[in-house]
Amino acid sequence: MFTYGKTATNAIAVMSYLAAKAPHRVGSAVIGNDRDISPVFTAKLLSRLASAGFLNSQPGPGGGYALTKDPAKIRLIEIVALFEQIDEGSRCPFGATWCGHGAPCPLHDTIIDLGERNRRFLEETRLSVFQTQPSRAKQPQSRVKTAANKPAPNTKPRHSGKPTT
Repeated sequence: MFTYGKTATNAIAVMSYLAAKAPHRVGSAVIGNDRDISPVFTAKLLSRLASAGFLNSQPGPGGGYALTKDPAKIRLIEIVALFEQIDEGSRCPFGATWCGHGAPCPLHDTIIDLGERNRRFLEETRLSVFQTQPSRAKQPQSRVKTAANKPAPNTKPRHSGKPTT
């Protein structure tokens, strides 16, 4: 579980898609469809990422979005920072008045450790990891059993009637 929200998660999904397709351009509708993000929201994310200098766009046929930098030079923390406050302290589950005002809460050390590990993950992970991942085509899942996925009936081998020696 990561400590960033849905917008940052979707931004990483968009950027990972473009990293996997680099250096080719991809249209916003294709990205949104393949990552299951609404077209309007995909367009907003792409616009913000382009404004931040991560993407360039080209309108028209053969156009679309592409990364401006090598995926190996883009860290996840840079993407998350566009959409989340990444330097806020840990939030105490006992309330804001507990930690920092006397003894720390029973979960304090665990929460601090998780926050530090999450930050390290975001700082160390680069978009290039998505270039080696196989792409998954969207496959609708059917709940209807077909003859192809039914188990074979339990049949016994027929006995020929001839005695075996």
